[in-house]
Order: sequence, then C-alpha cells, then structure tokens
Amino acid sequence: MVTKPRKTDKRCPWVDLTKPDYVAYHDQEWGVPVHDDRLMFEFLTLEGAQAGLSWYTVLRKREAYRKAFSGFAPEKVARYGKRQIDALLKNDGIIRNGAKIAAAINNAKKFLDVQEGFGSFDAYIWRFVEGRPVVHNFRSLKDYPATSPESDALSRDLKQRGFKFVGSTICYAHMQATGMINDHVLDCFRRRTLVPTQHKFTG
Repeated sequence: MVTKPRKTDKRCPWVDLTKPDYVAYHDQEWGVPVHDDRLMFEFLTLEGAQAGLSWYTVLRKREAYRKAFSGFAPEKVARYGKRQIDALLKNDGIIRNGAKIAAAINNAKKFLDVQEGFGSFDAYIWRFVEGRPVVHNFRSLKDYPATSPESDALSRDLKQRGFKFVGSTICYAHMQATGMINDHVLDCFRRRTLVPTQHKFTG
C-alpha cells in the first residue's frame, strides 16, 4: 500500500517534479520489493533498453514496450523469431536498437533457464542481497553510487549465464527499481513507508 504524500513531503533528489509520470513512478514503484517474475523480467528488459539513455526516456515508452513484448511474458518473448524482430525494428514506440532487441529475446531464454534451475527468478536474484533489501543512508544526489558489490556480483553471474546488457551499472539500477536496494534518501517520504520492514542497513 502506498502512502499518499502530503504537500510538504520531500522526494528523492533525482525526481523531476515537473513530470507527473516520473513522480508517480517514484512514489508508487521505485524501491518497492518485487517478487513477481514477470515484473522482474519487465524491469530487466527496460533497464537493458536504457543503456546509454535516461530512465525517463524508457519510462515514457513503457506501455509501448509492454504491447511490443507480449506483456513481458518471458516464455513468449523467448520464442520471437525474424517476423517479430522485424516488427520490433519498425516499432517507433520503442527504442529501435537491434542489439538491445536481440538481447531482450536472448535474456528471455536465459530467464527461463534460471526459472527452471531455481524454481523462480525471484528465488535466484534475491540471494544477492541475502533475501532482504539493502538500505542505504543517503542524503543527496552525490551520495548515489553507480554500482555496488551486490550489483557487481549479480552482473558477473548473469553474464556467466549468458545474459546480455547486464553490466554492473544496469544491475544496480535494476536492484534499486525492484527494491533489492533501497536508495530513498533519508528525508524522502517513501523511505519511512518502506524502511520499517527493511533492516539490512549499510553506510
């Protein structure tokens, strides 16, 4: 359940308050622990698409991505062939980058392999934070790192399993988005609604 913000409530410094959809993403999703495999695959795909771009660029295309990638059902995306790839490359609603599209299809296949090996992708990925969110105590934008030991480890393991576009920076963003790492700053209103149940604090 998301606590409705008061007018005086502060948000994380990266949020552009002039963009309602960006604000809504921060208030409703960012940093909330995800344990649904389909949503995990969605974020993994979107984070890969973001490489070299801003997250807001991808966020604005999210609905188009959902339609183009079969609701981010990995078992469907894994079966994409030339016909679907050609359609994706012509779809101006998404980022028409051949390498990123190929990576999404490849990653869907690898995602299914992980599900088969671990029972769920959720069971696999949360091991990298020992099953509970890492909570950082940040105050300003300059405190945010690009990577962490956890994202380094996740990136190495995903690459070994054949995933693409999973560098440590992308993995760190993925872990932030899915609540594996809680990077809401100390005076952000969302922090106080999430942190009471999260107790693996770091500096």
